[in-house]
Amino acid sequence: MAKNRSHEGAGPSQRQLRVGEVVRRSLSEVLARGDVHDPELGRMSITVGEVRVSNDLKTATAYVLPLGGKDKELCLQALRRNTAEIRHLVTRGITLKFAPQIKFELDETFDRMDDTRRMFADEHVRRDLDHSDEEE
Repeated sequence: MAKNRSHEGAGPSQRQLRVGEVVRRSLSEVLARGDVHDPELGRMSITVGEVRVSNDLKTATAYVLPLGGKDKELCLQALRRNTAEIRHLVTRGITLKFAPQIKFELDETFDRMDDTRRMFADEHVRRDLDHSDEEE
């Protein structure tokens, strides 16, 4: 009997990871070159942190953040407004059976890293960490 790969506990397949990375690179190049015909996007420097692809490879979610984290919502609106053109430009350079729909979300990993650093810098946490080091 074949394994059911669609259960929630499974991580992404190697194919999903590869396709996500190819789409991420292509999207980064399109945004860096300023190929999109939108003056707002042309003025922004946007980082594409990750692209996650659905199981069927038909939907790609791009996690983006403008340089410096300024005007996040404006950036997201501009990307969503130009989704069709961006999809065309991104998939033009890659060979896939289907061109995935691209959705844009804000990349919050940098905010989470800052929160984690603040947590580890807290006096109570440092004391607990130092205490557990002494026990070993």
